[in-house]
Formats: sequence, C-alpha cells, structure tokens
Amino acid sequence: MKSSLLTRCTGLLHPGGWSTPPLVQGQHSSTFDSCDAPVQASRRTFLKGSAALAAAPLLLKSQESMAAVPASPPTVPWQEFLPDEITRLYGGALSSTPTGDCNTAGGEAGRPAHQRWAEFGPQAEPYELHAAQRDNWVFSPSYPPQKVWTYQAAVPDLNTLSPVVFARYGYPILCRMYNDLPANHTGFGTPEISTHLHNLHTGSESDGFPGDYYSATKAGPTLTAPGGYKDHLYANIYAGYDEMANGIGDFREALGTLFYHDHTTDFTAPNIVRGLVGFYLLFDHLDSGDERDPSPGALRLPSHPYDYPLGFADRRFDPNGILYYDQISPEGVLGDKILVNGKIEPVLRVARRKYRLRLLNEGPSRFYQFYLVRANNVVQPFTYIANDGNLLEQPLLNQTSVRLGVAERADIVVDFSRYPIGTELYVVNRLTHQPEDTRQPHQVVAPGVRVLKIVINREPPEQDLSQVPATLRPLRPLPTAAQLAALPVRRFVFERRQNMWAINGQFVDVNVPRAVISQGSTEIWELVNIDDGWDHPVHIHFEEGRILSKVIDGRAVAVPPHEKGRKDVYVLEGRSTTRVLLRFRDYKGKYVMHCHNLIHEDHAMMLRWDIV
Repeated sequence: MKSSLLTRCTGLLHPGGWSTPPLVQGQHSSTFDSCDAPVQASRRTFLKGSAALAAAPLLLKSQESMAAVPASPPTVPWQEFLPDEITRLYGGALSSTPTGDCNTAGGEAGRPAHQRWAEFGPQAEPYELHAAQRDNWVFSPSYPPQKVWTYQAAVPDLNTLSPVVFARYGYPILCRMYNDLPANHTGFGTPEISTHLHNLHTGSESDGFPGDYYSATKAGPTLTAPGGYKDHLYANIYAGYDEMANGIGDFREALGTLFYHDHTTDFTAPNIVRGLVGFYLLFDHLDSGDERDPSPGALRLPSHPYDYPLGFADRRFDPNGILYYDQISPEGVLGDKILVNGKIEPVLRVARRKYRLRLLNEGPSRFYQFYLVRANNVVQPFTYIANDGNLLEQPLLNQTSVRLGVAERADIVVDFSRYPIGTELYVVNRLTHQPEDTRQPHQVVAPGVRVLKIVINREPPEQDLSQVPATLRPLRPLPTAAQLAALPVRRFVFERRQNMWAINGQFVDVNVPRAVISQGSTEIWELVNIDDGWDHPVHIHFEEGRILSKVIDGRAVAVPPHEKGRKDVYVLEGRSTTRVLLRFRDYKGKYVMHCHNLIHEDHAMMLRWDIV
C-alpha cells in the first residue's frame, strides 16, 4: 500500500483493491490521523477526510452537485504555435548498468526479474524518462503559467510536454523510468507512478501494472520495495515470437502508434490530467518511418518531420484559469477545453505535402468525432490508415470523420498539397456530451468546436515521395467457424454498482487474479454493457484482439471497416455485447482489463488477469 494505514487500522482496507462497498487505497499515511473511520468507509469519504486534499485547489463535489461545476474561463484562440517538428527522445548512457534482476541496492523499486532478459537485455539500447513537475506550463496565454507533471528527458525540451519515443521492431529498449515528482505534493493526483506503455507486447514486470506504483519512499502492493526508478525492458518483438520461432515474431501483429501514461491504482485519471502521457512510435520493415525507403516492401508513408502525433485531452479550469479535477466523484469531470499536445486552441503550420497525423484521445472522459474543415466549415476528405495503432489491410479513402473513445487512436493521411499557401483549415469536434455528463456522447452537431488550426505556410524543401499504397499490413486469418466454436469463452459484464463501477459484480483487487490463462492459449472474451446510458471504452492489456461480432440493443450490427483489424480498445455502446478473439503468447505474469473512461477505472472498473 502507499501508506501504513493497513497496519494502523487493520481490516479497514484490502491492500491493492476495493472491499464491498469499495474502499480507497493508496493515500499517504497522513490521510487519517487516527483510526476512527468506519470499517467500510467509502473512497469518497476517505478522500474527503484527507487534509492534503482539503487544502488543494479541488472542487470536492458530490455526484449530485456536478451540474454546478463552472465553465472554464474563455480563451483567445490561435495564439500559440505547435512545433513544426515533434520532440524525439534519444537514447543515452544510464547512471548504472541495467540487469535482469532488480537493483534495489541501487535505488530501483522492487520489481520481479525481467522475462527473456538473456534474449533481449544485453543488446537493449538505454533510454531514460523522468516523471517530474514543470512549474510554468502555459495551456493558453489567457491563463496563468502553472504547474504540470510531465515525462521528460534528462535535458527537457521546455516547449513540449512529453517527448516522443521512436522505436523499431527487432531493436530492444531498456527504458529507465525515474520518479522525480514532489513527495510533498498537495492537490489532485498522487506522486507515485506506474508507467504503462499502451499496448506493447511485453512482460508484466514492464507493463506498468497498476499495483506496481512506486516512489523513493512508497511501493505498491505488487512490488517488494520502494525506489526512485524502475527499469522497463521493451523487447519490441511482435506477438507470436515463440510460435514463429524466427527471432522476432509475426509481422502481421505489428503496432505503430502507442502511447505511455501513468497507471497508478485509483489515481490514473488525476495523474494523466496533470500531464503524465506521451507517444511511443514503433516502426518495422513495412512501416519503416522512411518515405524514401528503397526496400521494395516498404510502404513509404509520410515520415518525420511529416509524421505528427496529436494528443487530444479534455480539461476543466477554475475561475482563475488553474487546472482542476474532481477525483472523488465517480462521475469525474467533463473537460470543456480541449488540449492538443498540451495547448488550448493552438496552430500547427504545415508544408504543402502529405502528412501522417496520429490522433489519440488521451481522456479522461470525453469522446470525439473529428472533422477537417475549411474556414467556411466545408468538410475536407482524408485517408484513414490505422486504428488503435494497427495499420488496416487497406486504406479507407475519402473519409470525412474519425470517432474516438478514450484511448482509441486513428492514423490519417492528409494531402495538404491540394491547398494553396495561406489556406487555413481546422480540426473540429462535432460530438457533444450532455452538460457535465461523462457517461456517454450525446449527438453529432455541426459546425462543431474548433480545437486545432492548421495553416499551410510553406512549400516542402524537397519533393514529397511519400505514398499511401492500396495494401497496408496483412491480417492473420481468423480461425474457422468450427475452431471458434471450440474455444473457451469468458463473459465480462461492465455495470454500475453501489454508485461505483464493477466487472461481473466485483471491484478491482490488484492482488487477486480474476482469470488465470495458460500461456499460448486462445480465447473468446464477451464484453457486455448492461447499463443503457453508460458507454465503456474497454482496454485489454498485452495483446491486440479481433472483434468477431457486435450486438447492440439485442440486434446484431456490422463491425465497421475501421474496426475490422486488430484493436486494444473496444467501445461498449448502450446495451451491447462485443465478442473479441484474444491470444496469450510469449510472456507470463499479471495484466489488467479496465474501462478507459479513466474515472470508471479509478472507481474500481478493472480486474487483474494472469498468464501462467
């Protein structure tokens, strides 16, 4: 646990999870000064009793008073410019040599030994990231500079929040994650971290398991000791490594657009709202990141600096323009300002040529439907090439919108050569929510809210040799109907319970696996939403899945074209059942499934499952 509360108040909390009704974990030992709380204290009561939270700039509102949350102060748009090129993270020497075993003597948090260290560890390129506080971030010139949390390189780029990692299949990375957050932090969030690389195929000790949170003085219930850093071994192999026995795995299982974010139990939403999120781009021989690649099989998609990740995040600001979040209510906070790479209503200047834009919904709660429009709101076409980081088999041409639940990604290619220099375009969100309602999106309303201005301001310095070929990445064939019928099926019901969020009637306990799965097996998971009025973007760690079928309100519906490939987030809309084919290969250990509407995750809609 993050505090000595368990030993001081025996029976009050289950370490690493919720009791029934759900109980909070993970506060500092100063949260309660005595053990006078009832044995079945709710998370909300527990948090409201925190002196640190009481002193913080939070609006500690009950569910019933959410409608009283004030709107963010107005902002003047298009005052700041995103960098023309993204900031990349480069490798470098570490302060101590990484090993397969945990270096607790050297200050590392008490993790298990790295799996497959002999195969990947010795040749892994060292990287380091620091979760740290930055004191003067400007979301908008209309608001004062303020404190945020970011991941940053040893020498940070102060013009961007978190750097983008460029990686390649077949080239392992050893990423040392330092926790430099202020131990005396007050306000929403908690200064412990567990960094999840969504959705890399990796060992559980490097997955950012929620119970593996750490700081120099605190350790989560699934670690053995606190520490100032933790080493993550990212082998960068395809799933199917053992099955293929070719030294790298099945190239049909590749991911391209990934992102890393904090995953601390009960505090994922507030820690991400504070800023702990960044991109991780993964390339291979097919999607090589080089539009001039002479290899016959290379796709030659638009490449750096014309390969540009864009993270969209809903945020709310208090009347003074200071970021805040209500981490107590299970309804959370619906942001009414949309950040793009950490800025409100920024401008991106582009060259007259093709760009690959990687769109990510960072959350915590808002859904989007994005359109690209001219200044007169006329919708512009683009090409849709990847969903949830997975290239489609064929590009979807002449698309006009992209819909993203929380944590979903979409890669699109926009040809700006169609426009003269000086043209202004806008990314607009037309998907509304009911006021203050984090439950589900409401309806698409034109003309929408403009969140990013794009200005074509220059000719490219060299010829655009990029392309979008008619075939992208092949998919592994699905099993036959007879093979599918023989597979084991697990059913998971996502539901509202006791004003919280549950799976199969239970709340999360990171110490106890709810499913135990044999390594190398294949299963069908049925994801069921029984509560009409609540949508759940469900994320399953470790491997991508394939949607087999969808039923909404008792009627079978077609799987849309952009969801026919591999996915790791499955949006459960209304009363629905989604059947997903999953494989469990190459690694063992503990993983989780959860709703990626982050307030639902933090309020117990998560379960642990193990591969053995």
